[in-house]
Order: sequence, then structure tokens, then C-alpha cells
Amino acid sequence: MRRQHLTSNPASIAKAPKVEEEEVEPYTVEEVQLLLAEAAKHRNTARWVIALALGLRQGEVLGMQWDDVDFDLGVIRVRRGRLRPRYKHGCGDRCGRKPGFCPQKINTRRETKNAKSRAGQRPIGAPDELLQLLRQHKEEQARERARARDLWTEKGYMFTSPTGEPLNPNTDYHKWKELLKAAGVRDARLHDARHTAATVLLILGVSDAIVDSIMGWEPGKSARMRRRYQHLTSRVLKDTAAKVGGLLWGADQTAGSASSEAGQSPVPAELVVHVARLGERRVPFLHREHADEVVARWSEDWPDHTAEVEEWDRWRWEHQGPGGASAIRDRVPERAVIFHARALFLPGGERAATDLPEQWSVPAWDFETDRYTDRASAWRTARRPGTGQEVEAQVRGRDKTAIEAAFAEACAQAADRAQNPGKYGDTDEW
Repeated sequence: MRRQHLTSNPASIAKAPKVEEEEVEPYTVEEVQLLLAEAAKHRNTARWVIALALGLRQGEVLGMQWDDVDFDLGVIRVRRGRLRPRYKHGCGDRCGRKPGFCPQKINTRRETKNAKSRAGQRPIGAPDELLQLLRQHKEEQARERARARDLWTEKGYMFTSPTGEPLNPNTDYHKWKELLKAAGVRDARLHDARHTAATVLLILGVSDAIVDSIMGWEPGKSARMRRRYQHLTSRVLKDTAAKVGGLLWGADQTAGSASSEAGQSPVPAELVVHVARLGERRVPFLHREHADEVVARWSEDWPDHTAEVEEWDRWRWEHQGPGGASAIRDRVPERAVIFHARALFLPGGERAATDLPEQWSVPAWDFETDRYTDRASAWRTARRPGTGQEVEAQVRGRDKTAIEAAFAEACAQAADRAQNPGKYGDTDEW
């Protein structure tokens, strides 16, 4: 063309081959919850929660510092990204290895770089659960700092090595692969977590402008990026089909199916914990019918107290519920009538008169450890704190006859204890 041997450029009229982009399959909500549950068992748990819930890029997460989090406003600000290290030999190229494997390697690249666009520097609203997780992470990091002592290098990063250095992106990638394997979830790129977060925003019906702000997409490129990152999952397709059916066939034919689904949780049944709220106590169950049965029977025993069933997301219960995952029950707990007896003895051994009954019985479940026992009878004596120094005999059990015999034995010891405190170690004298 420059020598004018050709009057036109053949390449300009050639038809370019069509580039087929491989469709990314984002993780389902169920798979995300499995990943979050597994991440809770590992160090830097919040790092993976941010990736899956907010869709931040790897560099954005690893470059985040504590100054970027406003706990009062509930906002995380993305300002910079972590750069991959670039090494040179520190041994004068005598080790015979690549620079990255040199025992004396020197990093020639700065650790972070400011976000390259205004859209990249953005505030993101953080869920309360994530903020609580970050608070816990900050406390754990403080404990690591105390253990490391002089080895700790304070740089202000949110996610660090055990000595305070920023995480290496390559190490972070391998940790992601280990997380997938441990959670039993199909293999995928770390960047696919970003596709997943974008698709979750689509499922929730978040507006395009908000999606662009959260994901850090520039206005001129946002439509193309949404096409690339947001995927039509089966849930989106079903919701769209339901809306089309409601429009074309009217509300009457769809009312039945809509009403049956109205009370259902969007979280899959196996990932919902049915929590029996019994007064101030909460007892988690795997099956709704078990929780309903316990609430119904407990409310008969204690009609003046609150008794209802709550539905908790399983991840929320495992991180915030008392007892975590180990407390979740897959069967109805045991209930029994427990007999009690109590007597009080004054210093010197005289039995004190009280307005309370000496013997009574109450129904109790095995999770009510302050009332329940599986033994026929059990007794103890204890000196009450304070100036009175009374000794109390306490008995409880399932067998009324055994309780009466144990009560006599407990009272005998309590009277002797009231008369001889030194014999039972109830005195400060040496």
C-alpha cells in the first residue's frame, strides 16, 4: 500500500472470524451459601464474603485498608488495587532460578495502585452481616499482631499474612481453589465470583445505575459490561415467564400458584434453619414440623411466655446463633417431668422455714439444662454466698420415689455441713 502496488487494502474488506465468547456459568445462591459456610472455617473469612457478596475484583479486595471501611455509615470505599509483585534477582543471578524463586529476590514493583477511573473509585453499601464479620476479622488481626510482636509489619491492610504483609495475588488464587474443593463446589475462576455477584443483583432486580456503581463500570461501557457479567439464570427465566403468564392469561389463573409460593422463603429448604423461639431461648431445627411441635407443646407448659417459629438463613445461624451449626437438631428433643426438692439449713444445722414449697415438679426439655436431667435422681449441697452462710440441699430427677430417698440423704449432709463448715472446705482458715 505504501508503495502503491495495491490500490486498496485486502484486509479491510476481509470478513473477520466471529469470536465466540465462552458463557460463564455463575454460582447459584445455594453454591454461594456453601462457599460462605466453608469460608467461615478458614483464615481471612471476610475476604471471600466480599468477593461473593459485593463482586469486588481480586486486586480491589487485596488492596483494601481499614481506613476504607466506615462502620458507622456501613460503607466500604474502593480506592486502590493490589499489584502483582515483580521480582529481580538479589543474588546477582547466581542461583540459577527464575527471579520469583530466587532465595534473595527483590520486589521491584509498588504494592498498590490507585483505581484507574472515577467509576473504579466508588463507595459500596455493606450488609450488616458483612460489617459484623469485618469487626470480628479486625479483632482476630489484632490478636495476630500481638502474637507476631516484632515480626509484624504494620501497613494498614485489611487482609494480610500472619506478619502484616499484604496478600500475594498468586497465593490468594490458590486459596480460592482450596476453598472450592473443601466446599464441594464445581471448579471456576476467582473472577467468576464477580460474575456471580453481578447476577445476584440481576435476580434482586437492582436498577442498572446502582449495579454500575457497585461493580465500578464506566457509564459508556456499562451496558456491554452488564451483558458480559449478568447471566440469565433459571430463577430469572422463571420469574420472567411468570410475569408474561400473568399479563397474557390474567391474574385468576396464576393466583393459585402465586399464593402457594407467597409464604415460601427464597432460600432453599435445606439451607433454612427453623428456630423455635421459647421465651429468651432459641432452639434451631432442620425440619419445620419439629420446630412447630416443640413450640406447640412448650406453649402449653408456659402459656405466659412467647413461643413462635422463626426462619433463619443457615449461614446467619452458623455465624450468629448460639451454638452454631452443631446446635441444629434433626429430631424432636426429649421432654420429661422433672421432680425437684429443696431445703435450707442455718449455721448450726437448724432447718430454716421458707415460704417456698420443698417439693415440686415441672416439665422440661433436654435443651433446658437448668431444669432437665436424664437421671433418676441427683442431689447436691452448697453453701450460699453472703453473710447468712446458709447451706442448701437440692435434689432433682425423674423418679419420684428415688427423689424422696435422695432428699433425705441430701438434708443429712446439708445439716452436717452447716454445723461443720471446715469439714467441707467452706472456711478460709488454714
